[in-house]
Amino acid sequence: MDKITFLGAGSTVFAENVLGDCMTTDCLREYEYALFDIDPVRLEESYMMLSNINRNSNGGRANIVKYTDRKEALRGAKYVVNAIQVGGYEPCTVIDFEVPKKYGLRQTIGDTHGIGGIFRALRTIPVMLDFAADMDEVCPDALFINYTNPMSMLTLAMNRATDIKTIGLCHSHQECVPRLLTMLDLPQDGLNYRIGGINHQAWLLEITRNGKDYYPEIKRRSKEAPIYSYLGKDSGGTATPESHKDMVRFEMMHTFGYYVTESSEHNAEYYPWFIKKDHPELIERYNIPLDEYPRRCVCQIEQWNEQAKSLVHNAKLTHEKSNEYASGIIEAIETGKPFSFGGNVMNTGLIDNLPSDCVVEVTCLANEGGIRPCHIGALPHQLAAMNMAHVGVHQLTVDAALTLKKDYIYQAAMLDPHTGSELTIDEIRSLVDDLIEAHGNWLPKYR
Repeated sequence: MDKITFLGAGSTVFAENVLGDCMTTDCLREYEYALFDIDPVRLEESYMMLSNINRNSNGGRANIVKYTDRKEALRGAKYVVNAIQVGGYEPCTVIDFEVPKKYGLRQTIGDTHGIGGIFRALRTIPVMLDFAADMDEVCPDALFINYTNPMSMLTLAMNRATDIKTIGLCHSHQECVPRLLTMLDLPQDGLNYRIGGINHQAWLLEITRNGKDYYPEIKRRSKEAPIYSYLGKDSGGTATPESHKDMVRFEMMHTFGYYVTESSEHNAEYYPWFIKKDHPELIERYNIPLDEYPRRCVCQIEQWNEQAKSLVHNAKLTHEKSNEYASGIIEAIETGKPFSFGGNVMNTGLIDNLPSDCVVEVTCLANEGGIRPCHIGALPHQLAAMNMAHVGVHQLTVDAALTLKKDYIYQAAMLDPHTGSELTIDEIRSLVDDLIEAHGNWLPKYR
């Protein structure tokens, strides 16, 4: 029996979408679905949920198995999905936010770039390298599908330090255009578009509707028309172009010419212009939600018991396909049915003016031959420059993780656009030392 292994299966909602999609895909209905998580309670909850979906939406044809031995969960797998969070909300996410805050360095999400992204990578890369060592032994040919952030740094580490075939998947790519056009109440038929860059900072390079450039209308409406919620104008609440939840991205589009894939709350902390302790008025001007990720974590924890009633303890639970890419990729490889998606891969000449030793986010095509990333060409210079500001941080963070040299952590933090714009060299060294001490055994020993 072919096998898909899910590492971090305690991410119950995510496991429902990814594995539910797979179980309701014809060629994957009779696979073994191997679930592994270090939290036995959350593992059991996901097992119960997926067993219900298997019974109600798949006729019980799949074999749902929970594992407490990681290597056995991986043994013989053809596909491995990674959705772990090392250190969780407490203590590590709290540390990522509270320690920088003592230096006046504020964040919104802190999971992909910036000081929070650096330290999330440093505590996650060693675990993923352990995964790779196990996979070398028990499933060396499996495709590793990474959903864990920081996407670029983790995918770079896997490609640089292991022989495991790795692809990184993020939601921002597939959600970018539908959400943008929904906010502006613009038609979404007849579209053709091209996206390229790095994760969470990929760019909508071109967009046409019925063969005509759509950007002029997008930019006009973003300045003149009401801005609706992501769910559409009928979901309640409109805002003016001067006051809405996507103001950072719209500012970036009007200043640099292109819309960026990831949300404004993320992008606010990626640049030196939006979160500044000497200019607190910018927070209100751009509607920037400081400490947004910890706030979301607290809400999710509080809401889980109620949500569990509809997922874990619902014997009649069924599943409808989500917009996750994983099942489409696996189906394409298994059957040859072509599937196009946005993936994070090494830059093997895909974006001409970014280095080869970095991970880029580009359109990829999957079929029976595997995954083939598409050539983008050269980015406009201003976009490449903004990407490069983070590429260097990614490279140095991975250098630190692979060599255990503390100097690379200092350098990565100093080169981060937001951190470097707010703190001095001495303050950054001190901040890094404090973060290393606060994380304790969640990090390896650096020299």
